[in-house]
Amino acid sequence: MTNERADNDSILTAVVADGNGRIFDLPGYAAVGMAGEYLAPLTRDQTIGMPFGGELMYLPDRIPVLFNRSSGELEEVAENPHAAGEPIYPVAAFNSPGHVITRVSAYRERRRARFLPLFSYGAVGWQRGKFRPAAVVVDREPRQDLRRMPPAEVRAGVRALRKRMPENRLRLHLETCALQYGCPAGKNFFLGRYEAPLPTAVTCNARCLGCLSLQKNSGFSCTQQRIAFTPTSAEIAEVALFHIDRVKKAVVSFGQGCEGEPLSAAKEIEPAIRMIRLHTGRGTINLNTNASRPDVVGRLCDAGLDSIRVSMNSVRRECYEAYFRPRGYGFADVLCSIDTALEKGKFVSVNYLNSPGFTDTPEEAEAFLAFLDEHPIHMIQWRNLNYDPIRYWKAMDAAAPLGEPIGMENMIQGIRSNCPNLKFGYFNPPKEKFREAGI
Repeated sequence: MTNERADNDSILTAVVADGNGRIFDLPGYAAVGMAGEYLAPLTRDQTIGMPFGGELMYLPDRIPVLFNRSSGELEEVAENPHAAGEPIYPVAAFNSPGHVITRVSAYRERRRARFLPLFSYGAVGWQRGKFRPAAVVVDREPRQDLRRMPPAEVRAGVRALRKRMPENRLRLHLETCALQYGCPAGKNFFLGRYEAPLPTAVTCNARCLGCLSLQKNSGFSCTQQRIAFTPTSAEIAEVALFHIDRVKKAVVSFGQGCEGEPLSAAKEIEPAIRMIRLHTGRGTINLNTNASRPDVVGRLCDAGLDSIRVSMNSVRRECYEAYFRPRGYGFADVLCSIDTALEKGKFVSVNYLNSPGFTDTPEEAEAFLAFLDEHPIHMIQWRNLNYDPIRYWKAMDAAAPLGEPIGMENMIQGIRSNCPNLKFGYFNPPKEKFREAGI
C-alpha cells in the first residue's frame, strides 16, 4: 500500500464536519484512507455500503487530509473552501460488529491534540447519496443487530428476571449493562438469545492501552464502568443455567468489557463451571481472557470449560507487551495457555485486535502466519482496535519498527489462503459448530 493517485471517476467524495458536528460532503475533494504513514484516495471497490448500526463521528483537534480532484494532490484542508473561515474536521465511521476496517480516516493532528475516545476510526466517503466505509465483512451473524433488540422487549425481560432471581447481584449488574450502557450481549441475555455475559473479575494483571473499563491518568475516559464486586459461584451458575436452559445453542462467557481479567477470579469461576456441568452438559461455557495463567486455564478446562478466546493485538512479544503492558506474566505464558487449551481438546480463538497500518505490515503478517503454524488455533475473531490510531502506531513503531502496509484485504486473504480450515468471524461460536473446525 503506497501513497497513490486514483482514477477521479472511481473515488469517493470527501465527508467532513463543522464545529457543531454537522456532517456534509465536500465537492471538489475526495475521501482519503490512511494506514500508518500511507495515504490514498478511497475508491468504490475498497468500500462497502454503510452497515446498519454503524455510526459517524467527527474528530476534534484534527485537520482532514483530502484529495484535491483538480490538482490531483493530497492536501490538509483546515477550512471549508466553500465557506471562508469555517473550520472543518475529519469524519470517521465506527462500523457495526462483524466488519473489519481496512483504512483509517486520514487526518493530521493540531498542536496539543487530545486523545481520541476509545473507538475505531474507519475511513468513509460519499457516493450516489450514500456513505461508504472502508471495511470488509467477516461475520454476517445478526447476534448484535440492534433491529432485533426492541427496547420494550429488553425492559420486559429485565422485569421478568427481577422476579425470577431478585437477590442475584450479577443479574442486577447485567441490567446496568443492557439499559445504561446499551451492551448488546446484556440485551441478548434478557431477550433469551445467543450469548450471555458473565462478568466476574474486579481486577486485572494487564494495563491495556485501550482498556474499556479502567483508565488512570491516560488522557481519556473508559466507555463503561468495571464491575465493582465479585459474584459468588452460585450467582454465576444461576445466571448461566437459566440462559442455557432456555436458549438453543446457548453460549455463556466469562471475560467482558465491563470487568478485569477473569483468570483473577478463578476461585469463583472454577466452582461455578463445575456447578453448571453438574446440572447439564448443554450449552457452551467460554472464557474471554488474556491467557496470562496457564495453570488456571488448565484447571478451568478440566472443570468443564468448552472454549477460550485469547485477546492479542500482535503475536510479536515486543508489540504485545507494548499494548497489554502485563504485570506478573509474559508473552510466553500466553502461548503456553493457548497450547494447554489445545492439548485438552478445547476450541481456541484469538481475539485479534487489528489496526490498519500496523496489523497489515509485512512483519506482522509473517509473524502471524508463523504463529498459526506453531499454534494451530481454530478461529480468528477479527476486532477493530478501539484506540487513537496515530498514538497506537507510534507506540507500536517504538516497540518494533513498521514496514509499508500490504493492506488489510491482502492480510486477510493471505491468511485464508495459507490456513483454509481456519474459521473467521466475530462472535464466540456454540459448540455445535466446533465440528466444523475438527473438534
